[in-house]
Amino acid sequence: MNAARPLLVVLALLAPAAASAADWTVDPAKSRIGFSGTQVGAPFKGRFTRYEAQISFDPAKPESGRAVVLVDLASAESGDKQRDEALPQADWFDAKKTPKARFEATRFVPKGGDAYDAVGTLTIRGVTRDVTLPFRLSTTGDEARATGHLDLVRTDFGVGQGPWTSGQWVAVEVGVDIDVTAKKAGG
Repeated sequence: MNAARPLLVVLALLAPAAASAADWTVDPAKSRIGFSGTQVGAPFKGRFTRYEAQISFDPAKPESGRAVVLVDLASAESGDKQRDEALPQADWFDAKKTPKARFEATRFVPKGGDAYDAVGTLTIRGVTRDVTLPFRLSTTGDEARATGHLDLVRTDFGVGQGPWTSGQWVAVEVGVDIDVTAKKAGG
C-alpha cells in the first residue's frame, strides 16, 4: 500500500475543519520519518518505513491547517537486528496491542520566515501528550518540503517497560526527525 494513502484518508476526515487550506500528498520516495537515541552510550538512528499522512496547509493561512500522521510502529528500522526485533515487542512499542503512533496537528503557528510550529498531540502506546513540532518549510511551485526535529522522553509514552524504564541501557531522551516532501493536490 502506498505510504501516503492512509494519511490521505485521515486528511479527508479532517477536510471540513480545514476547508480553507490546501491539501498535500506526501511523496514517500522523498520523505523520511526518523528517530534517534543512545544505547549503552552509543548514539543510533533509525526510521519508520511505513506511515500515512494527511496534510491540509496553506502558508498564507497556517492557522487553518491540520495534519494527521499515522506511523506503523512495527516498521522501525535502525540497522541493528537485535534492536529492530525488540522495538515492536511489548516492552517497547507494543505494536501488537497499539500498532500505530498518531500525531495530530490541530494548528500551525508561523514563527517568522520559513519557520512554523505544528501544535497538537502525539499518541504512542495509548498515551497522548501535547507536543509542538518546530519545522521549516520550503516551497517550489506545487511541491513543499518540511524538515523538523522533536525531542521526547520515551517513558512519558510508556516506551521501555520493566528494566528499560531507568535509562541505564537505553537513554530516555529520544529524537524524532521529519523530512517530508509533498505535492499540492491538483497541482
